[in-house]
Amino acid sequence: MSPTPKSLILDLLSTLPARRAVPVGALVRAAAILGVGENSVRVALARLRARGLVDSDERGLYRMGAAAHAVNRQVRSWRRVEDEGREWDGTWAAAQELRPRDRSVARRRATALRLLGFRALSGPLHVRPDNLVGGVAALRARLGALGSGSALLVFELSGLDATSDARARALWNVSELERGYEDGIASLEASAARLPALSPDAAMAESFRVGGEAVRRIVLDPLLPAPIVDTRKRSALVETMQRYDLLGRRCWERWAGDTIELEQTPGDGSGLAAAALA
Repeated sequence: MSPTPKSLILDLLSTLPARRAVPVGALVRAAAILGVGENSVRVALARLRARGLVDSDERGLYRMGAAAHAVNRQVRSWRRVEDEGREWDGTWAAAQELRPRDRSVARRRATALRLLGFRALSGPLHVRPDNLVGGVAALRARLGALGSGSALLVFELSGLDATSDARARALWNVSELERGYEDGIASLEASAARLPALSPDAAMAESFRVGGEAVRRIVLDPLLPAPIVDTRKRSALVETMQRYDLLGRRCWERWAGDTIELEQTPGDGSGLAAAALA
């Protein structure tokens, strides 16, 4: 399946160092390889620029816009997820939904909660283990940066009765998560073996798709602590993706040329960035 023009542009721009720009021609060439037409790219660029999601300082040069920076930082954080956890003492971070101002606020709130691993425990009350560095204060700041604004009340939750605590721990499908780690590793390793035999364009398209799927899996992972999930399998997926990222960047060197410095393999993450910014 081809990425949408919007997700393609955001994901390509997200691979660049801060404030670096890409010529529109380079975006068009990459889009063609991935099955997206030139006119669609130009229309999407105009719409994204109107929303502040991309900037253009000079005619034909585009970079990630200020309005997209918070989500971009979250998506690009996949490399550092293993540094985000801390020992869990059994307390929970809670986020209580407040009345949204409009549908767009409610949508951004739902996306922010999903990106940070919260699940609904009871109606508008969402929880996650309080096992991330910085605790509730850091989560509150990250939720706000992702656009939840005043639509959430964020606090520490402890002292749950045994039944409620067990229900909270069961909010995530752990078997599915662990199977996803294993499937992601297998997909990356199989693709890494195929890439050398593919044409340059086919290798670019494959690394975009396979790398993007792995990044999406990592970014959307709730980062549950060891008492709940086998964290060794998650670590193995991250390490495998880090190795694959080096291969992917080599595939995209022709597209990048001498003037574009990539910080990671372009990959659509199945439209993760675009969906988060909808």
